[in-house]
Amino acid sequence: MIIPILKYGAPELRKPSDTIQSFNGELEEIVKNMLETMYGASGVGLAAPQIGINIRLTTIDPSAGEDKEQVIVICNPEIILAEGKQSGDEGCLSIPDFSETVTRPMQMVVKGRNLKGEEIRIEAEGLLARAFSHEIDHLNGVLFIDHLSSLKRGLIRNKIKKLAKAGEW
Repeated sequence: MIIPILKYGAPELRKPSDTIQSFNGELEEIVKNMLETMYGASGVGLAAPQIGINIRLTTIDPSAGEDKEQVIVICNPEIILAEGKQSGDEGCLSIPDFSETVTRPMQMVVKGRNLKGEEIRIEAEGLLARAFSHEIDHLNGVLFIDHLSSLKRGLIRNKIKKLAKAGEW
């Protein structure tokens, strides 16, 4: 089931997420809905808070649906090592139609748990490292625009306010 994605301004997007304690069928259903929602919006990643669920869960597919073998589902992810830098254009499903250059780590190691509650470690670089960094930010109540200069962030906020005033946000 496709679930509406919360947009910038929703208070749920700024709240740090709760650690997952129970690994059960309910979690699997949430993941199924998250993947449908992510693909429906042509996204590469989606964090549970973006659909109003305050848990530390994210889905990532760097192929954007082209290769289902690349799908990563991770609960309670933590970046345990980050190295290098990459700058690139970044957008967000919660801030549609806006993108800016953001600097993220080039490589990282992430640990977390799979849907069975088993510990996993993932080494990531390039786009996958960017996606992990972006989605883990969501779990901490941080948005990509928080990495921008105050000027660029202000310009985006002002455009969103105009869109909201016109009933288009």
